[in-house]
Amino acid sequence: MDPVVLIYSPNEIRGKIISETLRVKGIETRLAASHFEVEALIRENFPRIIILDMKKNISTETDFLDALSQKSTGAEIIVLGDKHDPSVPGAPHITNTRWIPGPLAPESIVSEVHTILFPKRNWPFAKRCNAMASEVLLRLKRFFFWSVPITATLVVGLIGGYVYWCIVTLPDIQSLNSYSPYKASEIYSQDNILLSEFYIERRNMISPDTLPRHVKNAFIAVEDARFYKHAGIDPVRILSSFLTNIKEGGFVQGGSTITQQLAKMIFFKPEKTITRKIKEIAISLQIERRYTKNEILGLYLNNAYFGTRAYGIEAASYIYFGKASNDLSTSEAALLAAIPKAPSKYSPFVDPEKALNRRNYVLKRMFQTGFINQDEYRHALGDAIPEKIHARRYKAPYYVDHCRGILEGMVGDRLYTAGLKIYTTLDYRMQEAAEKAVHEGIERLEKRGITGVQAALLAIDIKTGQIKAMVGGTNFWDSQFNRVTQAKRQPGSTFKPIVFLTALEQGLKPSDTIEDKRIDYYVKGQPDAWTPLNYSKKYHGTVTLKTALAHSFNAATVNLASKVGIENMIKTAHRLGIKSTIYPFYSSAIGSSELTLIELVSAYAALASGKRIEPACITRIIDKEQAILVEPPAREETVVGGESLTAIRDMLQSVVLEGTGRGALVLKRPVYGKTGTTNDCVDAWFIGFDENIALGVWVGRDDHIPIGGDENGATVALPIWVDFMRGSGENPQPARITVYPSVTMAAGAVSVN
Repeated sequence: MDPVVLIYSPNEIRGKIISETLRVKGIETRLAASHFEVEALIRENFPRIIILDMKKNISTETDFLDALSQKSTGAEIIVLGDKHDPSVPGAPHITNTRWIPGPLAPESIVSEVHTILFPKRNWPFAKRCNAMASEVLLRLKRFFFWSVPITATLVVGLIGGYVYWCIVTLPDIQSLNSYSPYKASEIYSQDNILLSEFYIERRNMISPDTLPRHVKNAFIAVEDARFYKHAGIDPVRILSSFLTNIKEGGFVQGGSTITQQLAKMIFFKPEKTITRKIKEIAISLQIERRYTKNEILGLYLNNAYFGTRAYGIEAASYIYFGKASNDLSTSEAALLAAIPKAPSKYSPFVDPEKALNRRNYVLKRMFQTGFINQDEYRHALGDAIPEKIHARRYKAPYYVDHCRGILEGMVGDRLYTAGLKIYTTLDYRMQEAAEKAVHEGIERLEKRGITGVQAALLAIDIKTGQIKAMVGGTNFWDSQFNRVTQAKRQPGSTFKPIVFLTALEQGLKPSDTIEDKRIDYYVKGQPDAWTPLNYSKKYHGTVTLKTALAHSFNAATVNLASKVGIENMIKTAHRLGIKSTIYPFYSSAIGSSELTLIELVSAYAALASGKRIEPACITRIIDKEQAILVEPPAREETVVGGESLTAIRDMLQSVVLEGTGRGALVLKRPVYGKTGTTNDCVDAWFIGFDENIALGVWVGRDDHIPIGGDENGATVALPIWVDFMRGSGENPQPARITVYPSVTMAAGAVSVN
């Protein structure tokens, strides 16, 4: 039975990726998702290796690792996580453990597993040869005088049959044309813009004709100097390597050609057997007959592994140098040629000194083989090696990351391996307008001396529920926290339309009146009363519902909530699509219960159309055979009736025409919405819609420190909202926004407008 590798990962996707990677390399695995399963599988299988995926070194995982390492399992333990400092009190004392820090790197895992399962012997090469020769001579002496004819016949027959079997069981080399163990999935916007890729192996296939000569020569010089002179097998190189290894007393140089290395990486498992070597030679000879030298070199460079999840020279060139492979300098090409021999050893991000020495060795070989002259050699030696990975930045990153979580639930780990094409709801023109609006809005705040502020924006198609644009923060590459879907904040006055809709559905009209006056509210179990205050500390007496909403009167809103019933208000909120908990307190009527931006925008989309539609981001998923794998259906439900819908839209339009949202008048078309501001402008909002798009903007700080000054939703969030509405229109123009004075109100735990 093959050696068993036991994998423990609480994250199912990561566990499957590790398991599948090892399986492709011919290594049997068992996958466990809990501590109990790990212990049970250890008792059943006695694994040689245990891989523990500790993405975060939480105390329970650390304690489990410590306990596991103390048991007499006889297994080597590979830990995916940052190594503990043994000097820190409470750190585990572990001896039989190997650590792989940083993000998930399947190639490093395979390398560690292979090292354990197939260790190199540490006794001298020459001594092994002598021992083998002595054993052979001893056996020959015993049988020489009486069994030579029979033995010779049997040996020749067996060898001939064995070689014949090896040849007839060779794989089909035509698979070279389309080889890729994993296919990256691509995600597109609605207007067919490639947004990003999801992959285990980053791979970009290129034509070898596009590569400069010095790039090809770097690999030939170090891997196979006689590449253009042999037919797949190089007897001269084999003999030279044999003599070098005898001289050095160990395996310091291989005899494989580039063609043999191509055959090995594509068709065979990482095992050292005679069968594999015979098949490798036979495949190499076939490859040489079928393909030109340039094609063979191209296949090798497109499939070689360069570390950091980069397969192929094009992907490696972008990761290490941030440029295409046809722009590589001589020294850069030499570094890439240095890596495939041992990617985890010669990566400049792992061991810069070893990487530099190996690169300089490649340059020396290029000089010795005549590929570069002495001046080029000296100049290249002076070039520095890269110090950081050039991570690939993709379009609409917050949106793509949001889609990733949904897609993993739909298709699992096929997302990273099956070469899917994913089409989304994103309108990339709108996305660009959204990113520009947020950027310029933050710039305006910085010019006013307000720094360290985040902003988020979400646009949803009212008729379909499709997400058209999403900006989850000011810079995804600094913070991946999505403030559209993950941040729960007090919505302030943007929640008030739900109170007024509840009243309308109970028969009240916008022209009906409510008292805006001081009222003390008592909560059961609380000794003190809570009194909602207007920002001006003044009350306005009898006002219409329409006026109360347009001018964001706190006291009138809470008075209305007490009349319609807090529980009824909460039911209305949930019916509109809000999933977060709305606490049954009077302060919830003016926005004290925390919600996400996506919930609020979805609710306003329902206020715009009368229909609740779950926000959608995926339209269809197509597999590599061009068949539709998934096509999520649109589901809608009517949640607001005709008269109530007309009335609430009219009231939200009055906010723009005469109330706190007058800054939106510059759009010169019917728009509807509501501002919101919490105490000291901790949170600033504007949520609204036109006839097509429901749009929400939030501005604030992650640590809840107030924006401060005289800022509020009308001065901070509304200008961004207007910029997007202008920039995403048919004829976008630079926004010239007149900011009208806004009435900011205070009410206990929240102040709202």
